[in-house]
Amino acid sequence: MLAEENILILVSLFAFFQFLQVMPLINQYYYVGFWLDSCSCSDTASIQLSKFGHALRNLRWNKLQDVLPPEIGELKKLTHLYLSFNIFRGEIPVELANLPELCYLYLHENRFTGQIPPELGSLKNLRHLDVGSNHLVGTLRDFIGNGNGFPSLRNLYLNNNDLTGVLPDQIANLTNLEILHLSNNRLIGSISPKLVHIPRLTYLYLDNNKFIGKIPEGLYTHPFLKELYIEGNQFRPGIRSKGTHKVLELPDADILV
Repeated sequence: MLAEENILILVSLFAFFQFLQVMPLINQYYYVGFWLDSCSCSDTASIQLSKFGHALRNLRWNKLQDVLPPEIGELKKLTHLYLSFNIFRGEIPVELANLPELCYLYLHENRFTGQIPPELGSLKNLRHLDVGSNHLVGTLRDFIGNGNGFPSLRNLYLNNNDLTGVLPDQIANLTNLEILHLSNNRLIGSISPKLVHIPRLTYLYLDNNKFIGKIPEGLYTHPFLKELYIEGNQFRPGIRSKGTHKVLELPDADILV
């Protein structure tokens, strides 16, 4: 049995997940926290284990690299996963869909390739998904399917990838969306008027794609929509943006609620 007190272990990220495979008690009883903001520690990590559940966080701004191992799907009580601003490559592991408690998933600013696993839609508690600034491909239709997944999703960041295809009507089935960030992809077609029916949509970024046509008038009168970015598309003349353009960032105080 592991002792009650915290245990500090210095291992590689990959070795850590191998370690979890042979330590099932951790999955039941121990809190997993990473406290490594901007430490430039290559592929090593100081791992704090303490008894009270799981949260994996603050691995941003490191030099962690290689693939994200599928063993991460063994952390069944994981609620927060922050792996942004690293050098992870390969595909996003579908095993992330095996984390039923996951609420916040940050994978932006890496080198992930392939498609975004549509299985993530089965995560009933997922509120924030950020896979921006990678090398991801595929279509929104493949990702969201019929739109019956992602029941709790509020913030969806897909910007700065290589996504193609249209903005499907099914996106409106994500009724809890507040932020939809699609900038800097290769999306085509017209903007679905069904976006108007997302009740709390607040920030909509469509800029630097290949959209055509016009913006549904209802978006300009939407009671919650504050920001609508449309530059760098092929809309009809006279189509206008909405709101004051600024960089949107969520502070950690909002993330760690």
